[in-house]
This record gives sequence, C-alpha cells and structure tokens, in this order.
Amino acid sequence: MTCNVGKTDRTIRVVVGAAAIAWGVMNGNIIADVVGGVLLFTAIIGWCPPYALLGINTGCKTKND
Repeated sequence: MTCNVGKTDRTIRVVVGAAAIAWGVMNGNIIADVVGGVLLFTAIIGWCPPYALLGINTGCKTKND
C-alpha cells in the first residue's frame, strides 16, 4: 500500500469523520459511526481503497516525484 491521500484530503477526512462519529453517538446511529470510523482510519493510514482502484492520488509524494 502506498500513500494516495494527501494532507488536505486527510484533514477533511478527520474533521468529517469526527463529526460523523459524534453525530452518530448522540443520535444512536451506527451507520454514521461506521462511516466516521472508516474516514478516520483512511486518514490515519493515508491510503484509500477506492482511490487505489480509480488511480486517484490527492497529493502524496511518490518515489518518482
């Protein structure tokens, strides 16, 4: 796995993920908790499976850069 999630994308994922988890906890919505958890997890590891399948890279440096 190589990094395919850039700094700005990670920041957005952390903010939206934390908000989704908070909203899910307050309203008892497990779906929001799962979505928020996935967003936080992908922000932490810096790799997103759908991005990899679609060939998207939002700013990580590659060895060829």
